Amino acid sequence: MSKLATIVGTNIRQIRKEKGFSQEGLALKAKIDRSYVGRIERGEVNITLEALYALATAIGCDAKTLLP
Repeated sequence: MSKLATIVGTNIRQIRKEKGFSQEGLALKAKIDRSYVGRIERGEVNITLEALYALATAIGCDAKTLLP
């Protein structure tokens, strides 16, 4: 995938861990499949805007924080 997808995924993983969420816990709160969260964090998929905002809301940050 693209470097952008990898950076966004890394940012999501870092903030998720700082907030104490597991991938499964974050996925449940964001109403996203856990395997999709894992693929996002590894930069394997291009995240949709809807998913970006759902994850940001679930971990309690602004979506722009997840972008480079």
